[in-house]
Amino acid sequence: MTLYCRLAAALLLAISSPLLAAGSTHVEEIRNDRVIVTEYTLAPGDSIAIEGRLPEARVYFADAAFEVTPQGGTPRSLTVKRGDVVFNMPQARTVRNAGSSEAHFFRVEFPGKGSQDSWGTTGLSPNYKMLFENAYARAYDIRIPAGAREPQHTHHDRVVVCLNGAEVEHLFPDGHKEPSTLKTGEVAFRAGSTHIGRNIGRTDLWVIAIEPK
Repeated sequence: MTLYCRLAAALLLAISSPLLAAGSTHVEEIRNDRVIVTEYTLAPGDSIAIEGRLPEARVYFADAAFEVTPQGGTPRSLTVKRGDVVFNMPQARTVRNAGSSEAHFFRVEFPGKGSQDSWGTTGLSPNYKMLFENAYARAYDIRIPAGAREPQHTHHDRVVVCLNGAEVEHLFPDGHKEPSTLKTGEVAFRAGSTHIGRNIGRTDLWVIAIEPK
C-alpha cells in the first residue's frame, strides 16, 4: 500500500469513527435481522457521532445530561433519568456528554420494515408499564419484587436491558421451568413466549423490554 493510500485510509477511519476519548466505549452487543444493540459509555465532555440511518430506541442506564446536535441543526439539551427510554427517527447527530459523570446507555436500532399493527397492552402482565408503541417497536417497564410472581402473560421477541438484576425463573404452560436470571447491566435478546415469571431471589428485578415489529 502506498503512503497516499495509507493516509487516505487513516483519514477515512478518523472521519467514520466515533469521537471517543479514553474511558469512553461503544460495544455492539446484539445483531440479528430484528435489532442491532450497542452499549455506550461516554466520559464527561466526550462526544460520539451517530449516523442515524435506522429508527432507534435508547435505554438510559444512569441519570445524564447531553447536548444533541442534529446534522446541520442547532444543539439542544437533553436530560434523562435512569430507566428512561427515548425513541428517535433516523437522523445523523452528534451526542456530547454535558454532565459531570459518566453517561451509560443502550441503543437499539430497528433494521426491519416495521408494522402498522397495534399491540397495545395485549398479552402483557397488568403490572407492566407501557413506555411507547409505534410502527417500529413496543417498549415497557417490568418490575418484579423479590419473592413475587406474575400472572401468565405473553411476550413477542424482545430485547431486555437489565437495570437491576435478580434470580428469576419462568414457568411455561406445559409445566416445565427455565432459569431466566439477569445481572445488572446485562442485555439479552429473548424469543417470544407465554409464561409466568417468578422472582426467586432476594433482589427486586427491573428491566426494560423492547419488542421490534
